[in-house]
Amino acid sequence: MPDDHMPSGPFGQQPENPRENADADRQDVERSSASVEEHRGSAEAARNEAEQFRQLAEEAREVREQHREALEAVREERERLREVGEKVRIEGEGARAAAEAARDAAIAAVHATAESLEATLDGMRVMEEMRRTLRDIRGSHTPDSN
Repeated sequence: MPDDHMPSGPFGQQPENPRENADADRQDVERSSASVEEHRGSAEAARNEAEQFRQLAEEAREVREQHREALEAVREERERLREVGEKVRIEGEGARAAAEAARDAAIAAVHATAESLEATLDGMRVMEEMRRTLRDIRGSHTPDSN
């Protein structure tokens, strides 16, 4: 029984038929080739997926950039509107001051007109008084016909 102690062949197995060994080796190679092809397919799928993620990330960056630009445009428009509003407010204050000055001038003109009319009326009263006085004087110098 010396054969029991001495393993022969790989992994301590008894030698098999060389044809069977060749068939087994061919099957191992085919399985290895199939495994390599599976790995190649998996690697290609992973590369494709990574490319899709890269494209999605690029699209997301572009969208973020567009949003940033839109927000900047909105900010600039708000600033422009604020400046326009400030100019309108200043112009409104100027218009209000001008209207107030015009109102004051109109009031002064009305007062001046009233004073002028009063002076004219006073002059007319004086004239009327003078006429009466003249009539009275004439009436006193003319002989009475009674």
